[in-house]
Amino acid sequence: MGHLSEEIINKANILLEIYPNKRSALIPLCHLAQGQDGYLTPEAIVEIADLVGVTPAEVRGTASFYDMFHLEPVGKHVVAMCTNIACMLRGADELLEHAQESLDVGIGGTTQDGQFTLEEAECLAGCNNAPCVQVNHRFFGPLDNEGFDRLVEDLRSGKLKDEVPEHGVLNRVDRNYGLKATPDQVQAERDVMESAKKERLAKKSEAN
Repeated sequence: MGHLSEEIINKANILLEIYPNKRSALIPLCHLAQGQDGYLTPEAIVEIADLVGVTPAEVRGTASFYDMFHLEPVGKHVVAMCTNIACMLRGADELLEHAQESLDVGIGGTTQDGQFTLEEAECLAGCNNAPCVQVNHRFFGPLDNEGFDRLVEDLRSGKLKDEVPEHGVLNRVDRNYGLKATPDQVQAERDVMESAKKERLAKKSEAN
């Protein structure tokens, strides 16, 4: 039995049907795996590589490029606090300092109960709600110290479980269908594109 659950494998197979090239499903499959474990485990990386036909090193190399993926264990809730200019001017530095004291962790640290990992973010693109915070890629703000403490309490109690999924899963809705076009229709479209490409190249060659 593999590391990824039967449910995750079923969802992965549906995703693989969506993409003409299996490798194109690499990032969506990484999201699925992270949704199961909270981070991309070495075992999950090997299984993703097998599913899309690449090496584990390629999966790890792709995942390490994106901040949204974690290659080491993180808390149930990843709290990213923006300290860019708009948020900084609204007290983000002070809020980050309060968060470290309140959670008793440093930046990049995880609380002893495994509930929270605290991160500093360069920009979360939520300047209208500065200072802005993301929890598992869901936006909150503007927040002050009291508001941050309420947010932490709501997350601990499970009050926001429907709004903030565990492990930072980005998608809110599962893709539960593959390509609606038949393989013959897909191939016909590819043939048309290839024919048009050859025609363009022939015209370019004649012009030269």
